[in-house]
Amino acid sequence: MRRQILAFAVTLALAAPALGQDTAAPAIQGTIQNQLNALKQDDFATAFSFASPMIKGIFGTPENFGMMVQNGYPMVYRPADVKMLELRDVAGALWQRVMITDGAGRTHVLDYQMIETPDGWQINGVQLLPEPGIGV
Repeated sequence: MRRQILAFAVTLALAAPALGQDTAAPAIQGTIQNQLNALKQDDFATAFSFASPMIKGIFGTPENFGMMVQNGYPMVYRPADVKMLELRDVAGALWQRVMITDGAGRTHVLDYQMIETPDGWQINGVQLLPEPGIGV
């Protein structure tokens, strides 16, 4: 009996991070989609509200943030299509992978690092992933 309880406890402990991810996924994906929707409307103040305190500290104002997105992430500024892929835990941080098709039909894969704050899930950074076969 003791062995069964131990096995159950180990299974539960290993499953807990995945269960947390499953419950967080809709809110995380909603945060990203809401920011993308705001960017499509040139509503940089709303888009900026989904950024983490660290990102807000770096860019200071919604206008600076909007300029960074327009110049550095044009596929995010005007996506033609967005598909949420897997949510992963990497060294204790949650990363949402997103596939974005830009207006020219090119596909880009980005990783969004997410953090939970008193204001809900916020975007703490975005990485544009290299295309397969590049940099190999």
